Amino acid sequence: MITKGKTIVIGLGNSILGDDGLGWRVVEEVENRIGRDPRLNIKEIDFAYYSLGGLALMENMEGYRKTIIVDSIVTGNNPIGTIFSLPLNELPNFSSGHSTAAHDTSLMTALEVGRKCGINLPEEIWTVVIEAENVYEFSEEISQSILNSIPEAVEHVFDRLLVKEWEISEPNEKID
Repeated sequence: MITKGKTIVIGLGNSILGDDGLGWRVVEEVENRIGRDPRLNIKEIDFAYYSLGGLALMENMEGYRKTIIVDSIVTGNNPIGTIFSLPLNELPNFSSGHSTAAHDTSLMTALEVGRKCGINLPEEIWTVVIEAENVYEFSEEISQSILNSIPEAVEHVFDRLLVKEWEISEPNEKID
């Protein structure tokens, strides 16, 4: 088993589905700024941009020690642009929408199955998600309220990258 010993920062979404492209935009900004931050070893951080979930996303996390996922989330319960920075296990395990399809499963389920199969997956998975609204409309434009949230989301990613050891515990608060 190859252990990369690195962190991967993943921007999820689809750049032609409006606000759904924000994960990519946040990670692009992190990648552009990271070389200017002397506190981080850029050789230990990889960046990826995916429009996938479930099993395929799990496979792309193989061998990494830590993962940060940046994505949009639609709960309808929070103001558009609200940012959440929390462990993956505190997110709802959605079984519809972008996270699963008829021939796939949610990321949480895929990780569980992957671990049972002995795949070397990160134990530490953190998410930075932004409440969005227009994630199903064909558009390359991101809503202004989402664009205004991107700088703060970038800071959440940097904050997480600077933490040496993440403390991932049992969920204590979940997003509604």
